[in-house]
Amino acid sequence: MPPKKKIAVLLFSLGAPNKLSAVKPFLYNLFNDPAITGMPSPFRQLLAAFISSKRAPEARKIYAHIGGASPLLPNTQKQADALQKILAEQYPDSEFLCTPVMRYWNPRAKEIAKQIQSWKPDTIVFLPMYPQFSTTTNRSSMKEMHQALNKLNVSATRRLICCFPNEDGFIKASVNAILPLIKEAHDKGFQNPRLLLSAHGVPKKIISSRGDPYQKHCEISAQNISDALKNQISDTILCYQSRVGPLEWLRPYTEDIIKNAGKEKKALIIFPLAFVSEHSETLVELDIEYRELAEESGVPLYLRAPAVAENTLFINGLAQLVSNAIINNAPLEDNRLRPTCTLKNHNGNCPKNASECCPLDIFSQKSLAS
Repeated sequence: MPPKKKIAVLLFSLGAPNKLSAVKPFLYNLFNDPAITGMPSPFRQLLAAFISSKRAPEARKIYAHIGGASPLLPNTQKQADALQKILAEQYPDSEFLCTPVMRYWNPRAKEIAKQIQSWKPDTIVFLPMYPQFSTTTNRSSMKEMHQALNKLNVSATRRLICCFPNEDGFIKASVNAILPLIKEAHDKGFQNPRLLLSAHGVPKKIISSRGDPYQKHCEISAQNISDALKNQISDTILCYQSRVGPLEWLRPYTEDIIKNAGKEKKALIIFPLAFVSEHSETLVELDIEYRELAEESGVPLYLRAPAVAENTLFINGLAQLVSNAIINNAPLEDNRLRPTCTLKNHNGNCPKNASECCPLDIFSQKSLAS
């Protein structure tokens, strides 16, 4: 009997502090990423040190609201465990290792690369837990992991799932998270609530200067969810949260939409469009800060839908993405890197320089090694 094929699936996420003392170094790692600031060394390190020192006290207060630590890593681990279980059932002739990889806090790429080296997989699948592609998230995480594996001379074939803004399981899980709150609003006498699909914002210059497809992807996700809910709710707005600093970020800002809803006396349902698990941006920003803003602004009803988390539809969708990557995904010339996405009319693959998708050339060996 031949040995089982070994397939490692790496679930990429931002990472978050696991204790209050980790807040400052986490922020330093975040702002020291050239994909975030765009600055060269040593100015980037100096800026990261300044921002992390300045923002750490306020950030520690945020994490104190949720027990002093972010639940992002344990939540991502639950998703990895659920995915591994499904894949093992679907492919009994293969052995799977599904594990989180955090970009700015532990476990980071260097640590996971050593684990992968010891496990000796035949194939490694890069799976971002960011449905909508951005150079600041998906590409940054994949680049760090790619370099870490190269330093250890890990020779396994690599497959990249670049994005899944309209993946069927993700969309259906999102809709299922929202539907009970529409009913709750109706039961409380609000027949036409407004649905806010709130995504993490990015500075507008990242979209304009890099050709980053993140905004387009958010629009695709929002349109798919809106279409699926068209018989239940007619008032839907895509908006952006978590803005910091003086730069103009993607609009409309979630807080502005909440204030406007207060003026109109509109009931609100808010769903975290770009977050697939609960962490500070949902548990503090959406549940505490925006809820308080809604009350102060006169919003008559504020309901928050949960992230898709380990919803079976979502995890099954991830399993299908992995399946497409390892089975239906012919290699590129170097037999190493081939991105796949779920955008329609692309046959599941990202075409080079496609404006509505992530350009294939950013995943080239040279690009990821740079």
